[in-house]
Amino acid sequence: MKRRGAGTLSRADIGTKVLLQAWVQRRRDHGGVLFLDLRDRSGVAQVVAKPDESPAALAALDPVRSEWVVEVEGTVIAREAEAVNPKMATGEVEVLAERAVVLSKADPLPFAVDSRADVAEETRLKYRFLDLRRPELAKNFILRHEITHAVRGYFHEQGFLDIETPILTKSTPEGARDYLVPSRVHRGEFYALPQSPQLFKQLLMIAGFEKYMQIARCFRDEDLRADRQPEFTQIDLEMSFPTEEDIFALIEGLFARIFPMVGIAVATPFRRLTYDDAMARYGSDKPDLRFGVEIRDITAVAAASSFKVFQKVSSEGGVVRAIVVPKGASISRSQTDLWSDFVKKQGLPGVLLLKRTNGELTFSVKQGLLPEELEAISAALGLQEGEIAVLAAGKPMTVSPALGALRLELARQYDWIPADRYEFLWVTGFPLLEWGEQEQRWFSMHHPFTSPDLAGVESLAADPGALRARAYDVVLNGTELGGGSIRIHDREVQEQVFRLLGIGEEEARERFGFLLDALRLGAPPHGGLALGLDRIVMLMTGALSLRDVIAFPKTASASCLLTAAPSAVDARQLRELGLLLAPTVPTSPSAASGPTPPTSPAPKV
Repeated sequence: MKRRGAGTLSRADIGTKVLLQAWVQRRRDHGGVLFLDLRDRSGVAQVVAKPDESPAALAALDPVRSEWVVEVEGTVIAREAEAVNPKMATGEVEVLAERAVVLSKADPLPFAVDSRADVAEETRLKYRFLDLRRPELAKNFILRHEITHAVRGYFHEQGFLDIETPILTKSTPEGARDYLVPSRVHRGEFYALPQSPQLFKQLLMIAGFEKYMQIARCFRDEDLRADRQPEFTQIDLEMSFPTEEDIFALIEGLFARIFPMVGIAVATPFRRLTYDDAMARYGSDKPDLRFGVEIRDITAVAAASSFKVFQKVSSEGGVVRAIVVPKGASISRSQTDLWSDFVKKQGLPGVLLLKRTNGELTFSVKQGLLPEELEAISAALGLQEGEIAVLAAGKPMTVSPALGALRLELARQYDWIPADRYEFLWVTGFPLLEWGEQEQRWFSMHHPFTSPDLAGVESLAADPGALRARAYDVVLNGTELGGGSIRIHDREVQEQVFRLLGIGEEEARERFGFLLDALRLGAPPHGGLALGLDRIVMLMTGALSLRDVIAFPKTASASCLLTAAPSAVDARQLRELGLLLAPTVPTSPSAASGPTPPTSPAPKV
């Protein structure tokens, strides 16, 4: 007798003998007739054991409780008309038990395996194997499997080779911290877990494989946020001889393949925005385009006013920018005061308000602007009756991100975001470098192997801040799904970029000598991208957290509550590795508040 999935039974199986092996989700005793809902990965089926037809099966099943594992043989029968359950995929049939065996008992559970149960996240993570039994969570991982299967199929069709790259590799820190693994054989030396397969996939291009992909595990020892984990999975790819348009078309085709799996239509080609435009209009390099309320620059008209704040900011090279809040004039003063509190956390001293009600303009600073100046600013903003403009003045890289963050906060508060809209976007033209004020040096905005846009550039060192990268990010609804770039394939250019980053010849040789050697031996132009698989699955499932699409996630402190990792290890293991732990010294309050070693942003691939 062939085993069947509980959720696969239907009217077509009526009269068929089946074998079910599953968990007991629910038990009901109706006057000696026992009903059990059995659950496995495929779904739920109802089993009935009757004293007059299957006394042995009834006796075997009578003691079972929730989450016991049982084996049931029986015949699929139609339910009575009044017992049909349209909410169940198998609701028209049930299995009349003829033989039953208890395979495993379960102690009382720490929480009910029920989607309606309100369970603390710490408890869910400690008993993650129980949490994963919850149908709504299990569906996420079934879909994740289907997505990865479709991804591999798509790239296979496009001529890509699925090639694994090393997990134990060389530490080449640039960006996030590496996870280090001590070597027992080579005392005092360490492997690093890969932050990405970046260098190896470039070497594969130099090796002549032309098209590479991998569902790659990556590791970064960085401060965690809701959308980050210390270990994660990315769809990694690289191509030889590509243009940016080749890569855009490839990824758009992939998304057009997988997103319809959950009913999301994908229109191609995707919109394009330069980094500068995205920052100026939305205050973010991953803007949410599902709603309007763009940031508007009114520096010219504001600087021409008599308002000293605007004059001073303009004279110092700053900007005046604003967002217009629809129907905002009716919002209470207590609420608009919170807007200033919000932007203060973003680095601004506050915001100014200009509103039009009953045909009149009012400014938050009385006598701050003349009537004709109010009208000029209102005209520049296109301010309509009942609207309020939120103005901010300061440095461009402070004003726009602060207004962008406020734009998103107001969108959430006032329900501006349509739930069923999906706006894909390519962001291009990133700066190659960004200046670290604290460190007083340049950092790569993506990573040091990103090709600069050399069009019209005579010398990389002439104006490093003006250099643009041949880099690109793909964004969906304000979430970065992935990023990549065309890579440097010329050794001299690579060495110049290293020098801009403060990496001298000796250090470059020590850290990246194998890459520099490879670039001398016939390196084709190449480029690629990495997509965050976890983020993609999260968006496709509608999950609220990455933890709901990663089977065994870590907490915000990078701990595994299930296994209690990280943990101390045996002293013998340390001796074998030639390691000696420093004694733990309590940190004083003053020391705890002292400076910490800076790190540059996590590299993109």
